[in-house]
Amino acid sequence: MHPHSIKNINFNGRKVLLRVDFNVPVDEQHHITDDTRMREAMPTINKLMSDGAAVILMSHFGRPKNGFDPKFSLQMVVSHLEELVGRPVKFTQELLGPTVSKMAAELRPGEILLLENTRFYAGETKGDPQLAEEFAKLGDCFVNDAFGAAHREHASNAVIARFFPNDKYFGFLMEHEVSNLKRLMEQPQRPFTAIIGGSKVSSKIDILQNLVDKVDNMIIIGGMRYTFTKALGGKIGNSIHEDDKMEIALELMREMERRGVKYYLPTDSVIADAFSNDANTRIVPSNDVPDGWESMDCGPESCKAIKEIVLASKTILWNGPAGVFELPTFAKGTREIANYVAEACRNGAFAAVGGGDSVAAVDQMGIADQLSYVSTGGGAMLEYLEGRELPGIKAVED
Repeated sequence: MHPHSIKNINFNGRKVLLRVDFNVPVDEQHHITDDTRMREAMPTINKLMSDGAAVILMSHFGRPKNGFDPKFSLQMVVSHLEELVGRPVKFTQELLGPTVSKMAAELRPGEILLLENTRFYAGETKGDPQLAEEFAKLGDCFVNDAFGAAHREHASNAVIARFFPNDKYFGFLMEHEVSNLKRLMEQPQRPFTAIIGGSKVSSKIDILQNLVDKVDNMIIIGGMRYTFTKALGGKIGNSIHEDDKMEIALELMREMERRGVKYYLPTDSVIADAFSNDANTRIVPSNDVPDGWESMDCGPESCKAIKEIVLASKTILWNGPAGVFELPTFAKGTREIANYVAEACRNGAFAAVGGGDSVAAVDQMGIADQLSYVSTGGGAMLEYLEGRELPGIKAVED
């Protein structure tokens, strides 16, 4: 249990400022299309409610530009939140001022108050201490359960913690994320295998460099592998790659060799003559893609090799798809890897999955609950894997 966990704290009679992530996707009619982030906050909210706390919820939503904008109002989540918590939710379209102060002061144990979108104040994204102090005056302790915003030093999720030096905690979601990331990066059982994919080396350089001295095996998949393949002299046809990152790719491979890290680049590929689900396809060696064709997925031999590495591992990190996952014809490699990682977990391995397409794959296949840890925070997890300090975590742990 994390030392800042709420698990053994009784919040009876207290006014808890709870930072959540209700930045949920909505359609054009402002109907919520995926309430995952709201449901993930429920264990913490229910714990506080059962303790007899009065809960004041803070969240951002979208990226409003100039103050209040009805398109970004959290009013749209109130009715669904009431369904989830099974009780009325008070709401204010103000964030600060006498009305909000009065509502917070009069909030009784077991009641919930949802504040308006924190990003309607410019000081939120600037990490304004004065704004954070105004937020802090509404409650008598602070709980951060918004891992998806942990990499932002904003007023409501990081700076506010300064005003609660002895009363700041992680909600259950944050605790789960922090504990699992630390287990992954600081105490991995070996062999430790990282599977890193995606379309561009440039978006994953910092992760690759930070993992070089931590892993035993590095599997490089997705479009980014073709920068490596071309750097090694392979013929890659029209496959996505970055010429200006080839020297970095070579240096990464040299560094892995120096450190004894075994790295694997898929040896065969499913290629297509057009970026289309209905394109003509072939399976060829990854270093011999004909002109006019491009790689779209890992081939069967590559999948077999990846399976062997994954099932021999005790710790696995998977971030990024094997191919053009959004086109069903080219989703097989990503699905296969998801199955291998799930099988490794069943055999006792610890596996962490993060990144939009990787998470989408395990969700789509219905195997998320078979994995040790599926991260909810895309950007936050990536920055943690890059070795960066996350302000939302540091603020509570300091």
